[in-house]
Amino acid sequence: MKKIQDTDKKPILLLKPTSVTTAIVPLQPQDKKIISEQERLIAQVERVNRMAGELEAAILELKAIANTLNTQKRYPVLKCKNICQYFAVSVPWVKRKPDESFILTTRRVDLFRAEREAALLAQQLRQQTKKKLASQRQRKNKSGAEADTKRLFKKVLVNKS
Repeated sequence: MKKIQDTDKKPILLLKPTSVTTAIVPLQPQDKKIISEQERLIAQVERVNRMAGELEAAILELKAIANTLNTQKRYPVLKCKNICQYFAVSVPWVKRKPDESFILTTRRVDLFRAEREAALLAQQLRQQTKKKLASQRQRKNKSGAEADTKRLFKKVLVNKS
């Protein structure tokens, strides 16, 4: 390297060109992750089952909307009692067997589960209310009987004196 003096008296270094023996490898985007066919199959199974869940939710929402319309009185579109009829419904579903193979089948959509759960909850609440009322009556009867006994003893004591 030679030092060359600048007009400002600062040294400037000049580099001798050297021959390039290896090139710099340009940056390249990473290859997309290569997934195996087994992984693709599992991903597709999950996708089918996720879509089945979404379809089931959409069906239940359709039923809820129809029920809302049925309960509204004098809705102009309704010319019959029920705007929607319901038959057995199922959605596709992929099950995994113990031997790690898959079965493409269907899963039943329970359209009336919410009504059954509501009826069951109402029945449980009625039973709890009956029990509370019965225990309140028992306490009232018990306290009333004790009060009657005390009054009776007071009368007896007053009459004897």
